[in-house]
Amino acid sequence: MAGDGKKLQPIIIKRVKKGGHGAHGGAWKIAYADFVTAMMAFFLLMWLLGSTAKGELEGIASYFSNPVKVSLMGGQGTGNSDSILPGGGRDLSKAFGQQDAGDAERAAKLMGAQMARAEALRQQEQARIDALEAKIRAAIEANPKLEEYGQQILLQKTPDGLHILILDAQNRPMFDTGSALVKPYMRDILREIGRALGDVENHLALTGHTDATPYGSGERGYSNWELSVDRANASRRELVAGGLPDNKLRRVEGLASSRLLYPDRPFDPANRRISIVVMTKEAEDRMLPSAAMPAPAATPDATGTPGAAAPAPAATNPQGTAAPALQNRPEVTKAPSTPSGG
Repeated sequence: MAGDGKKLQPIIIKRVKKGGHGAHGGAWKIAYADFVTAMMAFFLLMWLLGSTAKGELEGIASYFSNPVKVSLMGGQGTGNSDSILPGGGRDLSKAFGQQDAGDAERAAKLMGAQMARAEALRQQEQARIDALEAKIRAAIEANPKLEEYGQQILLQKTPDGLHILILDAQNRPMFDTGSALVKPYMRDILREIGRALGDVENHLALTGHTDATPYGSGERGYSNWELSVDRANASRRELVAGGLPDNKLRRVEGLASSRLLYPDRPFDPANRRISIVVMTKEAEDRMLPSAAMPAPAATPDATGTPGAAAPAPAATNPQGTAAPALQNRPEVTKAPSTPSGG
């Protein structure tokens, strides 16, 4: 056969490969799966928040803000405070979790806050005292009668408040000799001061003083102690008549000659004076420390029935008057005069 002599031709199949993009790998699948998972978690969280009652939400928030470990052991978190070593830091007793820093730190913070509030109140009171001093000085200058006796009216600011001193003079006494009868010009002075103090927020203390001239009856009869108290009460009545509310007075007392303005000149007429103190809150608390103390409980009487507790006796000095608590002796300068009685 003719075909037998020929070699069989191989069949060649050509396949054309189309050019394509290179392989991207599966990284995008991981990112997409993370995104879908996050979205699912977000919507699940929103569904839980929407289906949870308000009380339960507050309980969950309280747990995460103050876990059980911190509630039992103190601190602000569950770590080992600011030290990388267990038990390290300022408190060597720390072992597990944050520990309470102790009462000392809380007390220091509380004291700092109290001091800041006290300083703010002190500045407010100082501003009121300054305004009151200017008001009284203006009232004295505006009144011709008071301006005539301006040398006998002294104003001075001290840690206790504003001291208003009305001094006696040899030729111009405030009271009759040995008496609590107020002179007419002294009445004008006191009423004008009472009018100026009528709207003040602070409380007042009023004190009467005499010189060292004794009474002829001696200490057993009417003495400078009774006279100083009577003069203080007479001054109180004139202040109230001028417009001072009676409940603004916290103390009215007489100190006789126990607190001389000039100790080296005990018979100087300037030692006979009336002292009005517009007290700061600190001075008032120091003068009346028992005001904030609770009343004592009632005790059974002799018959066994509960009765009212007896009041505690007031602190007195040897002459029988209340002991002073204010620093009412401002430094002033006056010329000496001849001695006169009471």
